[in-house]
Amino acid sequence: MTILSKTLCINVLILFYALFIQCAVIGSKSKNTTSLKSDETPQIKKELFGSTRNGQSVEKYTLTNRLGMRIEVINYGGIIIRWTAPNRDGVYEDVVLGYNSLEKYIESNPYFGAIVGRFANRIAHGKFSLEGKEYSLAQNNGSNHLHGGLSGFDKAIWEVECLKNENGIQLSYTSKDGEEGYPGNLFVTVTYVLTDDNTLKVKYRAHTDITTVINLTQHSYFNLSGDFSKQILDHELYLNADQYLPLDNTNIPIGNLQTVADSPFDFRTPKIIGRDIEAKNDQITIGNGYDHCWVINNLNKKIVNAAEVYHPESGRVMEVYTDQPGIQLYTANYLNNKLASKMGGTYGARSGFCLETQHFPNSPNEPSFPTTILQPGETFTSETWFQFSVK
Repeated sequence: MTILSKTLCINVLILFYALFIQCAVIGSKSKNTTSLKSDETPQIKKELFGSTRNGQSVEKYTLTNRLGMRIEVINYGGIIIRWTAPNRDGVYEDVVLGYNSLEKYIESNPYFGAIVGRFANRIAHGKFSLEGKEYSLAQNNGSNHLHGGLSGFDKAIWEVECLKNENGIQLSYTSKDGEEGYPGNLFVTVTYVLTDDNTLKVKYRAHTDITTVINLTQHSYFNLSGDFSKQILDHELYLNADQYLPLDNTNIPIGNLQTVADSPFDFRTPKIIGRDIEAKNDQITIGNGYDHCWVINNLNKKIVNAAEVYHPESGRVMEVYTDQPGIQLYTANYLNNKLASKMGGTYGARSGFCLETQHFPNSPNEPSFPTTILQPGETFTSETWFQFSVK
């Protein structure tokens, strides 16, 4: 072999070695499990997460897609306890607030990651009338009823089945007639399906044997930085909404729709959440920040892009698609460093944000709002997607 040939071989070997080291370094950045091979089928892992105070077992289900996204769900409240998403460098980090133990969820949970119902959001004075009969509910938020009452769907033990043809699970629960004051036996299913484009599809379905009201949502608190010690004020938010619902002093909609134009509630052009969150505005004062429902621009009542959040530092983007008429933005205004973070430390005010797709608050008492009444023989259906990407 000539000197030239030997030199060429050595250079080729050095090049391959350099490429090998570079790939190894890139692969080592991920904090998540290795992505699946193209011919591997995603597997749903089931394991014991803990037991309730009356001895009921609570299971954890882990969904993983081929890109490496991982979502962990427990059948207590249908709670999403962990959700990893990649930053622009491909590093997967947890982006939802929550706890590491069942005990914490049972002791004190501001609806972290939960399925909320039978009626999400508030009902004024915990009362509504249906077919000439008045129903009284728990007043668990001042004088109002909030998120299904003292023991809503967020505290229920759901039955779980793994889906056969999709990478997901179906959660089922029967809310009995009179539970938390609501009429009718309500049969509910919620499916979580994780796709290979880093989208979680949440599908709701319900029917009843007696006329009732229903409003369901998913209540995850997101922080796209992956660091829960940081506030979410630097996240850029877009909302596909020309109007929102102004509130009275008890956080109940006053009944009319108000334009977002020339107000802190205008997110039609993306802006950072923190820009107007301390604005001198009566509605900002009432919510102690943002805790309002926006009216999604959706005349056809189909699945539309309702919101998009971008975190410039990490590059993470989350888009929210839904067929619901409203979306509640809550900026964790009342977290006060009393709840322990699963990353160490505590959860402070504005350490997360919620985008809760739903019907309007207090709809049973507002005939002009889209109806939340469900009759026997009808089926309630709804769908919301959370899609992650980077830029």
